[in-house]
Amino acid sequence: MNPVRKRRLWTAVLLLAAAGLAGAMVTMALQENLTYLHTPTETLEGTVPQRGAFRLGGVVKEGSVRRGDGTLRVDFLVTDRLNDYPVRYEGILPDLFREGQSVIARGQLAGGVFVAEEVLAKHDETYMPKEVAEKIAEAHARGAEQRAQGAVPATPAAD
Repeated sequence: MNPVRKRRLWTAVLLLAAAGLAGAMVTMALQENLTYLHTPTETLEGTVPQRGAFRLGGVVKEGSVRRGDGTLRVDFLVTDRLNDYPVRYEGILPDLFREGQSVIARGQLAGGVFVAEEVLAKHDETYMPKEVAEKIAEAHARGAEQRAQGAVPATPAAD
């Protein structure tokens, strides 16, 4: 093999290796920033990241909203109509946040409570985000199976 061809071959190999390394690094960085949507039932089953951030979706349970006196702290329950999970949020809630409405909260678990960094509310009474509706339907299907087997997960108490 002549020296020019050999140099071109090594250049091509090094470029491919560098591109592969860059692609792997980008993929790893993106994986760390993904936040998946889970329901209260999935959270109780323990299929959610215990240390990482994720999104909790469902409906704000009626009669569960408790506001802190003189603070922006709000505690409420998110339900998939099968199980409830307590959420704590400190900040200004969206104008459309209310009981009985769909909500998606982004945050992480801390001591049996979902501590939200951000809360998003739906925009009208008939709309529910597609992924929340799908997750709630999946939770209902799993709940029906569990009831048939006689094993339904318990709901944690809110602080």
